[in-house]
Order: sequence, then structure tokens, then C-alpha cells
Amino acid sequence: MADNNTIKELLDAGVHFGHLTRKWNPNMAPYIYMERNGIHIINLYKTEAKLQEAEEALKKIAASGRKVLFVATKKQAKDIVAKRAKEANMPYITERWPGGMLTNFVTIRKAVKKMASIDRMKKNGTFETLSKKERLQVERLRAKLEKNLGSISDMNRLPAALFVVDTTREHIAIREANKLNIPIFAMVDTNSDPREVDFAIPSNDDAGRSINAIISRVTSAISEGLNERKASKDDGGKPKKAKVGAKASNEEEE
Repeated sequence: MADNNTIKELLDAGVHFGHLTRKWNPNMAPYIYMERNGIHIINLYKTEAKLQEAEEALKKIAASGRKVLFVATKKQAKDIVAKRAKEANMPYITERWPGGMLTNFVTIRKAVKKMASIDRMKKNGTFETLSKKERLQVERLRAKLEKNLGSISDMNRLPAALFVVDTTREHIAIREANKLNIPIFAMVDTNSDPREVDFAIPSNDDAGRSINAIISRVTSAISEGLNERKASKDDGGKPKKAKVGAKASNEEEE
């Protein structure tokens, strides 16, 4: 149940501000409270309800030991998502989405392993045997791989779920996840289609304060799930696998 304090926090963060009414997606109608000065206002009580639903599901995924991949390449979301995802020990993509990131995951993993291979070259001295030109080429390749894939270097298998900021912008990621039946959690603004994702959180996906308000909540839930998993292991128990909605998450990660 939503209380006045949580609603006020969302209100103060500007989560309720949607897009211009002429840019709206009719499928967001159930989540719109009113129109004000040509802008749609989101019903924050429905936002809070959907947010709580997402928090509970994400907490279960984290407790099962699986990863949630955060995707946010828009400027105002990048730093916020990177910071919060790191704090929750989850992978994230804040640069360009690599085509085939999910549908061709084996190839992506090979690129990540290439980074590790270059690092080994530097440690064992092989790097120093290369010519100056070759070293420069290898350094440039390493930097490019780090920029695009460094944040998923510890993701050894497909994620159990995606969390997306701005479904319209990240349509390729959403298409890949849907193709593989990977559950999608997302901040969905009034110009987007909530039917494309499994857990739509109606919210302003353009303002930094709004993005931070939502991301901090969901990553806190993930951290709680991780703490529960750790406590269960310390007690000698084994967490149950998490199933999200109609889409079951991948096998438990030991």
C-alpha cells in the first residue's frame, strides 16, 4: 500500500511529469491522472503500486543468485544507473547497446574474454614483445572493449531480467529480451507502450531526479535480496529459484 511519504518523495522528484499530450501513447491511458498545460500527469499511486510489485520481483531474482542487467544509454540516466548498479553489484549497459548482446551472447562473451586475454599479456610480459604499433592497436582495442563491455565482464550467462530506462530509446534491447523470454522491468513514460514489458513502472524517464528516485528504490530491493541470499547461505540453506510472472528466470546461479 502506498503511503503519503512515499508518494511525496515521488512527487518531489518529479516522477509524475509525463510528455506533451500530443506525443502520448494511448496504451498509457490507465496510468495518466490528468492533463495540465499540455502535459500528461502520471498517477503516482499507480506508479507506487507498480514500483512495489517490481521491487518484490527483483528482490526474489537477486535472492536466487541471478543477475539483473540495467540498460540506460540516455545522457541523463547513464551516471545514475552506473552508480546504482555498481552498488547493487549488477551488470549494466550505459554506452551503445551492442547488437546481439542477448541473442548472440556467445560472441559477446568472446569479446569480454579478449579483454582478459590482453590483461594476461600485460602480466606475463607478452605485451612487451609486440612492436610499438601492435601495442598501440592492442591498447586501443582494450579501451574500446572496456568502454562498451567492461560493465558486464562478470556476467557469465544471460541475465534473469532487464531493467530499462526509456523503452522507446532502448527498443533493440527490449526486442532481444522479448525474443528470449527474458522478463523486462522498465520506467515507462507517457510516450511509450507499457505492453512491451512485463513490469512497467509509469514514470518520468527524462529527469535525473526522477530516474534516481526509481533506480535507487529498485537497486535497494536487489541489495535486500542479495543480503537474504547471503544470510541463507550462512545458515546452510539454499535459496529457491525465482520465477517472474509468466516468464521463468534462468537456472539458479551458484
